[in-house]
Amino acid sequence: MNDDDVKFYAPDAAFIEALAQAAIATLPEAFRAAASLVVLRVEDFVPDEYYEDLALEDPYELTGLYQGIPLTEKSVVDQPTGPDVIWLFRRPILDEWVERGDICLADLVTHILIHEMAHHFGWSDDDIAAIDPWWE
Repeated sequence: MNDDDVKFYAPDAAFIEALAQAAIATLPEAFRAAASLVVLRVEDFVPDEYYEDLALEDPYELTGLYQGIPLTEKSVVDQPTGPDVIWLFRRPILDEWVERGDICLADLVTHILIHEMAHHFGWSDDDIAAIDPWWE
């Protein structure tokens, strides 16, 4: 599926993942390698096992989620409990994209991914703004 197909078909999980992988490829070199070690998962909605823990009232209210220990908080004595994961939720992303109507899907996915990567890397708002000038 290419960008022109998006006009006729709802983008599937593979398309959203491809957009996210393209966004990772554009990260500053200092972060790109570490970002590629984070597992990327695209699901239609938040998995049921996380829904209650997050106290969500509406499955459409969450477009992305970071699951793991931020690099700024990891210690060599920590025992890994699993890989760090960034979840992207396809249906809420598509709903936001349609509701906005003023941004391309790739830019929206990039923005969500960067926000979740910020949790992983422990970025400040200034760091995020330098990498993802969303407002421009």
